[in-house]
Amino acid sequence: METSKQPHILIIYTGGTIGMIENAVTHALEPFDFTHLIDNVPKIKMLEYRIDNIQFQPPIDSSDMNPSYWSQIARAIEKNYSSYDGFVVLHGTDTMSYTASALSFMCENLHKPVIITGSQLPIGEVRTDGEENLITALQIAAAVNASGEPMVQEVAILFENYLWRGNRSTKMSADNFNAFKSNNYPPLARIGLGINFNEEALMRAGIKRPLKVRYEMDTNVMFLDLHPGMTEGMLRYHLATPGIKGIVMRTFGAGNGPTAPWFLQAVKDAVDGGTVILNVTQCVNGGVHSNRYVSGDRLAAAGVVSGHDITSEAAIAKLMYLFGLGLDAAEVRKYLECSICGEVTL
Repeated sequence: METSKQPHILIIYTGGTIGMIENAVTHALEPFDFTHLIDNVPKIKMLEYRIDNIQFQPPIDSSDMNPSYWSQIARAIEKNYSSYDGFVVLHGTDTMSYTASALSFMCENLHKPVIITGSQLPIGEVRTDGEENLITALQIAAAVNASGEPMVQEVAILFENYLWRGNRSTKMSADNFNAFKSNNYPPLARIGLGINFNEEALMRAGIKRPLKVRYEMDTNVMFLDLHPGMTEGMLRYHLATPGIKGIVMRTFGAGNGPTAPWFLQAVKDAVDGGTVILNVTQCVNGGVHSNRYVSGDRLAAAGVVSGHDITSEAAIAKLMYLFGLGLDAAEVRKYLECSICGEVTL
């Protein structure tokens, strides 16, 4: 194969189980370096790709992931965007869906694949899923369609048998190899003997524009989970968190909450005070239907914005992104009702 025709892929190694090794003394898993990872996947050479890598120093556990690290990943993509055909981000599973969601908002006009993967077992283990995930992620990052354009032109998560839209995905299992799922959007590809792309589900921009990365993510947002027994004092305490601008309220069923007057009044007071509240269901399937039940309808009347079928991970990242743009509460509310990068079905 001619060198000029070889896919050129950049691996961005952040850390995670895929690159961990067992501490001989404590037996705990600790991040290792990229050389260890590549040495354990000799099959990569059979792909005949040109592969370069960037790695976090030191590699991090994904539980430590935060917006500053998202910026490091996005900056690596932006800096190298014109030099590579695709990008593979190696990442721990615990916060992978958050990172995938954040990058999908931060990387505007993305026209190349950003494939995020990792593993449930370290890549040096005998039964590891890391080897297959890494190789498949590289193949997907290199894939082109009949027109020679990148097959995937968005941020996606590759894990075991499926490729999912990043901002539609959720970690569903701590001990199965098929750890991720998109409950409200079909897989972008199914992986079996081959890689079978679902081209109808893939993101396609109408006009190809230069990549623009938005680095500012406002962290003055939080989750608020409703539960039976919540008191007015509890609710008002959380709604009055100093500096808070946006709240993802995780409600029951199709977007329902208590109908008690004190509950609705507390929510209305927060909204009237300038806090943006986004209604997201606690259920893993389906979404918010504000008008289906009286309780959901009253939340909407109090000024709570419907999150429709958005995931919790995408919801919190979207709030960070919109407030990071410097938008005021009214503008944020308007854009929450829009699909920016395929994160919600309206």
